[in-house]
Amino acid sequence: MNQLKSIIKSKENVRRRNFFIKLAILFGLEFLYEGNSFLTRYISESVFIQAGLRALIFLLSANLIISLGRIAVLKFYLQKTDDHKVQPNFMIGIDRISWILNVNILLIAIMLAFNIKPLEFLTSITIVAAAIALLTKDYITNIVNGLIIMFSEQLEIGDKITVGKNTGFIRDITLVNLVLKGETGEIILVPNNMIFSSDVVNYSKNDSHQVIIDSEIPFHSNVQLNELESSLSKELAPFSDRVFVDGAQLNVLERKPESLVIRFQFPIKSGEKAIEKSAKNAINQAIINWSDERRKA
Repeated sequence: MNQLKSIIKSKENVRRRNFFIKLAILFGLEFLYEGNSFLTRYISESVFIQAGLRALIFLLSANLIISLGRIAVLKFYLQKTDDHKVQPNFMIGIDRISWILNVNILLIAIMLAFNIKPLEFLTSITIVAAAIALLTKDYITNIVNGLIIMFSEQLEIGDKITVGKNTGFIRDITLVNLVLKGETGEIILVPNNMIFSSDVVNYSKNDSHQVIIDSEIPFHSNVQLNELESSLSKELAPFSDRVFVDGAQLNVLERKPESLVIRFQFPIKSGEKAIEKSAKNAINQAIINWSDERRKA
């Protein structure tokens, strides 16, 4: 089981525990509302308490149904999907849909708490609702496009993409925009609509793709490139199940008076973002150690 799948299952175990806690609270509220207890007389005498209990029961019941559907869908997804194909996008999409449904349920519960009939209320504000829909058309389109991105396999958290003039790594997919982190650390917000109206280049969607690490090292007359390449390749040994170590290579991009700009690259199977990050960290640390040893020598 890969790391992402383990994290998802751990979070789902917490959600299942919370599900049973909310179920117990629902039974307690149902007993207060329908049962016969020492509080029954006080509840029956207060219209506001009855409306509040009715709203809470509706809110919890609907929330439990949404939670149950979410748990069932995610369990089915994890069982039917290979470990290396599990995507964080799917979980994000399920969470976003659950959030939208829960917000709507909360609004209805608030109406019930104030003895407002939801259907009559919606009918009475039809013209206002139509005007709001027109004003928020772009926002709604962004939400729909965001959900499409979350459930598609074309873009994934951690992918390196170019959208228009923006290049970066996907850090989050919200209902409004795609959050990219540029190669120099800046945060770029790209509206979801732009994903469907612009050319998008995804550098990470191959059966294997090249991981490229550029570095500038101090120049020494005794620098042995073959030795450095061999040393860096050995750092990839712990990741050999996902990294094609034989394809690793070191090249000199630029030779400066006091330093060399080198590029170390290696092919890696896509879908293992955590392993890719660990391999990058190992190579970067090896370059730092090598440079430090040369400097001391």
